[in-house]
Amino acid sequence: MASPQSEPVAKPDVAELQSPDIFPPDEEKQLLDESNTEKVSANKTFTCGEYNSAIQGYEKALAVCPTYLEYDIAVLRSNIAACHLKLEEWKQAVESATQALEALDRIDPPTPKDAGSGGAVTEISDTTELLLDALTRTNHTINDVHKLRTKALLRRAKARHEVGGWASLQASLEDYQALSKPPHQLSSLDQKAVQAALRKLPTQMNEAKDMEMADMMGKLKQLGNGILKPFGLSTENFQFTKDEGSGGYSMNFNQSGK
Repeated sequence: MASPQSEPVAKPDVAELQSPDIFPPDEEKQLLDESNTEKVSANKTFTCGEYNSAIQGYEKALAVCPTYLEYDIAVLRSNIAACHLKLEEWKQAVESATQALEALDRIDPPTPKDAGSGGAVTEISDTTELLLDALTRTNHTINDVHKLRTKALLRRAKARHEVGGWASLQASLEDYQALSKPPHQLSSLDQKAVQAALRKLPTQMNEAKDMEMADMMGKLKQLGNGILKPFGLSTENFQFTKDEGSGGYSMNFNQSGK
């Protein structure tokens, strides 16, 4: 068992406010070894189908893992997401997979959407350089980051799909669209799953949107009737007609309410 963590030593050539503090090499190794021991134990628990216990094991591993080892943290977060998927705890799976992806983005920041195709070069920040050094020091590569990002994105896309509702389905579609493009490399099985989801999701989104709109209108109608009742009126007294040309609505009052 590792001894309590001592105060980390700041890297001298990195701005203190911008970069995380780095533990001395021997202490970093000790903490990472302890974290990996907990992870291996949790992996075995996961294999046995004891998913809640596995989550606890991964959380123990997170508790001792140095916070700047973003790749190792992302692995643990992604594994926790896998546990939540098995338990059909969809929202928790989305949260854990998102945390994994955010950790990976700190190592390998995504290209800004407004960068265009001009191939603009973005300067690597001191913090990113420090995290990349930690990645190399722990025997991982950017290719490992890309593979893990694909795995975490697949887990989040599936969980968002299962959450349902228009907003979650839209987010799931965006994840699956990202997975269908480079640099993501999918197995044949995952590729089929992604393509199937891309075919189904637009229809499911429209159905969810219609249901949510109908539910909202029902609640508005109930609220309106409560307000109008003291005046002997109801929402049935008001008829809305859509103007196909402008897309707007005109309202007519009908005393009979029919």
